[in-house]
Amino acid sequence: MYNDDFDWDDPSEDWDEETFSPEDEDFFTLLQQRTDELYAIPDAEPDEDGTITAAVLPLRDVVVFPRMVSPVFVGRSVSLQAIEAAQRRGETMIALLQKDPQVDDPSPQDFYSIGVEMAVGRLIRVPDGARAALVQARRRLELVHITQADGYFQAKARIVSEYIEIDEQVQANMRTVLALFERVAQLNDAIPEDAYLFAMNIDEPGVLADMVATSLNISLSDRLELLFMFNPLKRLEKVLSLLNKELQVLELSDEIQNRTQTEMDRSQREYYLREQMKVIQSELGEGDPWTREVNELRAKVEAAELPDEVQARALREVERLSQMPPMSPEGGVIRSYLEWILELPWANLTEDNLDLKHATEVLERNHYGLPRAKERILEYIAVRSLKPEKAARQPILCFVGPPGTGKTSLGRSIAEALGRKFVRVSLGGVRDEAEIRGHRRTYIGALPGRILQTIRRAGTRNPLFMLDEIDKLGSDYRGDPSSALLEVLDPEQNHAFSDHYLEVPFDLSQVMFITTANTEATIPPALLDRMEVIEFPGYIEEEKVEIARRFLIPRQIEESGLEPKEIHFSAGALQRIIREYTYEAGVRNLEREIGRVCRKIARLKAAGKPYPSQITAASMEKFLGPPQFFNQEAEREDEVGVATALAWTPNGGEIMPVEVQLVPGKGNLQITGQIGDVMQESAQAGMTYLKAHADEFGLDSEIFDQLDVHIHIPEGAIPKDGPSAGVTIATALISAFTGRLVRHDVGMTGEITLRGRVLPVGGVREKVLAAHRAGIKTILLPEKNRKDLVDIPKKARNDLNLIFTRRMEDVLREALLPDVVQPPRLPKREAEND
Repeated sequence: MYNDDFDWDDPSEDWDEETFSPEDEDFFTLLQQRTDELYAIPDAEPDEDGTITAAVLPLRDVVVFPRMVSPVFVGRSVSLQAIEAAQRRGETMIALLQKDPQVDDPSPQDFYSIGVEMAVGRLIRVPDGARAALVQARRRLELVHITQADGYFQAKARIVSEYIEIDEQVQANMRTVLALFERVAQLNDAIPEDAYLFAMNIDEPGVLADMVATSLNISLSDRLELLFMFNPLKRLEKVLSLLNKELQVLELSDEIQNRTQTEMDRSQREYYLREQMKVIQSELGEGDPWTREVNELRAKVEAAELPDEVQARALREVERLSQMPPMSPEGGVIRSYLEWILELPWANLTEDNLDLKHATEVLERNHYGLPRAKERILEYIAVRSLKPEKAARQPILCFVGPPGTGKTSLGRSIAEALGRKFVRVSLGGVRDEAEIRGHRRTYIGALPGRILQTIRRAGTRNPLFMLDEIDKLGSDYRGDPSSALLEVLDPEQNHAFSDHYLEVPFDLSQVMFITTANTEATIPPALLDRMEVIEFPGYIEEEKVEIARRFLIPRQIEESGLEPKEIHFSAGALQRIIREYTYEAGVRNLEREIGRVCRKIARLKAAGKPYPSQITAASMEKFLGPPQFFNQEAEREDEVGVATALAWTPNGGEIMPVEVQLVPGKGNLQITGQIGDVMQESAQAGMTYLKAHADEFGLDSEIFDQLDVHIHIPEGAIPKDGPSAGVTIATALISAFTGRLVRHDVGMTGEITLRGRVLPVGGVREKVLAAHRAGIKTILLPEKNRKDLVDIPKKARNDLNLIFTRRMEDVLREALLPDVVQPPRLPKREAEND
C-alpha cells in the first residue's frame, strides 16, 4: 500500500538517507529487513483515562489495518517533521486518514475520527524525491482532539477495545472466511502463497478479518467501513460478503481464461497439423489445398468473359487472397466477393424474339384491353426488327393504375413476347439505400443490392426487370432509395452502374425496366422524369365482362376441379356480380366472387347433389348472399335545385346528385357531405356567378341577403373533392333561385370560372360510362374534353347525346327547362312602426 503523500516543494534534505528505486530488487528486501526495527518500538502507554498522545501521520487514500505491515510513501513537510519527532523519541504515531485526499495543507477538521496507532520505520529516499518507510499498525484509536505545533499535528486518542467472546457463531464465521480465502488465494496470483498459512494461524476474529481485508483488492470505501467497525463479528460478516463477490469475479475470469486458452491451444494444434499436412502433401506431390483453391479461383477469373477493368480487379483480389493464411477472416470476405464477380452474367444475353405477329398474339392471348401499353411494346419490337444490328436504347416504362388492373401480369406477358427472362423486385416499404446499392465490404455480412442480386438470379444481362410498387418507396436516416434508383433508371448512366459491394461498373443498359405504381403523386419528380408513364385506367363494365369470360371464369373453373363445359355464367350474372358484389377498378375481387360461385358448385358436385349448369342473375343471392353495393341511379323526375354531377373515383366513375335548398336567413352559404376545400371553392364560385348575373335571371339582388343557401352532396361518409362539380353546383343554385326544373336525364361535369367559362376536367371516360350505366341520356362536357372521345367505347358514344359546352349559358340552355314552377319563398317582413 502507498500513501500518495508527495510535496515536491520540500525535499527535506536534513537526513542522510540511502537512495533506492521501487524497481530495484533490494528495495522491498531492505524494507523487510527493517521489520525488526518496527517491532522494537513499544506501544504507547495509555493515560489513566485510556488515551494516548502522539504525533499524527496524515494519510491519503491509504488504510492500514491493525497488526498489518505495509510500506507507505511520504513527502509533505507536516508528515516528515512528525516522523522525525516520533523517531527521535522512539514512539509510535497516530495515523489519521484525510477526508479529502486533494487537500495538501489539512486542518484538524479534515481528518476522520477513527485512526490507528502506527510504528514507523526509518525513511528511504526514492528517485522521484519522495520517501518510503515501512509501517506497522498496532491498535484502533478513536480521536479525542488534535492540535498543531512545531510544524506537525499532535493528537490525543482513546484506545478501542475489540474483545469478543469466541462462541460457536464466531468460530463458524472464522472457518467460512478461511475456506473462502483459501479458494480466492488459489485463483488470485496477486495474493502470496503463504498468506493462507498465515491466516490459518490467527486465532483472533478481528485480526483475521483485518488480515483478509488487507489481502483483497477492495475499494477505499469498503476499507474505511471495515476500519470503523469495532465489533469483530460484524467485520467478519462484512469480509465474508467481500470474499463472496471477489470469488465470483475470479471464477468468471478463470472460466474465460480457460476457454480462451482452449481456443488458443486448438488453433495452435490446427496450425501445426496443417503445416505437417503441407509437408506430407509436398512429399506426395499433391500440393497444398489452399494453394489449389487459390489457383482454381485464378483460373476461373482468367477464363470468365469479364470486362478488362473487372478482371484486373478480380485478379488483384486473388493475389491478396494467396498471401493470406487459410483461416483468415478476411479470406472468407474475398472469396465471397470473387464468387459474386464470377456468378454475375457479364456477357450472357438472351436473343430477343422480334416477330411482331408472335408478340401481338401473346399480348392479345394473355390480356384484354390495355391498348397503349401493347402499342408501346409493339413499337419497340418494330424498331428493333428494322435495325437489329444496332443496340437500341431500352424503354423504361412506368405502369400507373389502380390495383388489379393487370400491371404485373402484363410485364410477364411482355417478357414472354420478347423471349426474355422475367424477374421482379417489390419496392414497397424499402427505406434503406443499401437495398438498392448494397453494403460496402467493410460491414460484416455485406452483400450486393437487390438490383445485382436479381440480375444474378436471372442469369442474363438483358432480362425484363419489374420494379413493383415504386410509389411506396420510403426514406429515413439510412438514405433515400429513390435517389439510388436514379442511376438505375437513367439510360445515360446505367451502362456503368456501381454497386457499393462490387465497386466495379456493371452494364444495365440492356435491361428492360418496367415499374408499377398506383399513383404518380408519391413518385419523386426526378425519378418520374426518367420513366415513360403509361396509365392503366380502371376497367369499365363491358371490359370486366369480357375479361371474366376470357380469363377469370376458365381459370376458376379449372382451380375448382370442374370441367370447362359444366357451368356457364350468363351476361346478366356477370353484370350483377360487377355491380352489386364488387366495387373496384381492377378485377381481383371479381375473380374472387366468381371463384366463390365455382367452389359452391364444386361442393354440390362432390356431395353428389344436383347443381345448376347455368348461372343467372337471379341465382346470385343464392351463391353470394345479399348484394354488398348499390349503384346510383339517375333521378326519375325533373326537380328544382337538384342536378346530376359526374365524378371520378379510383374504382371507376360515379354519378353524384347535387342538392340545393333555400331557407330564410341572412345570406349564408353552407355546403355539407364531407366536401374538400376545392369543391367548397367551386360552390363559392358558382354563387358569385349567380349574383353577378342576377339581372339576367330576373332576380332582385336583395334576395341573396334574405335567404340562406344549403348545398348537400349525398353519401356524406365518402370524402369528395375536385373542381369538376363546379358547373353542376352552379346549375343547381340557379335552378333553386329561379324556380326552373333541372332535367333528370342530363349529367354534367366541368370546372366553372367567375366569368362563366367551362374548363376541362379529367376522368372523362370513367364519368361517361358511369352515366351510361345509370341510364342518363344526355351528358354535358367541356369543349376542350372533345379529345377524350377516342377513349370512350363506340357503343356508349352511339347511345348517348354528348354535348360540348364553352360557357355556363350553354350548360343552362341544355340542363334547365324554361318554365318557372317553384319560385323561391321570401320571408315576410314585419311592418315598420311610424
